[in-house]
Amino acid sequence: MSPTNPEKVIRFCPKCGNPEFIYQTDNSFLCTQCKFHLYVNSAAAVAALIVNDKGEILLTRRAVEPQKGMLDLPGGFVDVMETVETALGREIKEELNLEIEESKYFMSYPNEYVFGGISVFTIDLAYICAIKSFNKIDAKDDISSFEFYRPEEIPFNDIGGTSMKAILKAFIKYIQV
Repeated sequence: MSPTNPEKVIRFCPKCGNPEFIYQTDNSFLCTQCKFHLYVNSAAAVAALIVNDKGEILLTRRAVEPQKGMLDLPGGFVDVMETVETALGREIKEELNLEIEESKYFMSYPNEYVFGGISVFTIDLAYICAIKSFNKIDAKDDISSFEFYRPEEIPFNDIGGTSMKAILKAFIKYIQV
């Protein structure tokens, strides 16, 4: 078990502060004092599969930890009370200054995202996205740059996330059929 797993990191009940906040076998914690029950669930995240007119796939470089400098698919976390579709459009606008014209669900893949010394488990939802125009594309927010790759030239060893590698490999098979 990773030292960043919530079982290894979370020590106190967030409701009453009791240090006897016991990890349970159902992926939850139970406070022995106030009986608060906290489940460790997956957080929703979105990823955009964007292809230009040349058939190249858009990848971004992470500007921040975790995995700073590694390649990634553009996207990010779904905010509280936000739809997945809204998050997808917001993230692509924030990171690349692009507007999605159309999106279609492709697949999901689980991931472990280590942030601040704790594992945040995500379910990454990938969408195939058509972009209105690439004219104003610009690297912003938490990405340092963007790069287009022909599917057969993607440097998979430079991609940080396990889920992003799996999604990209499935997408390449899908577009080559």
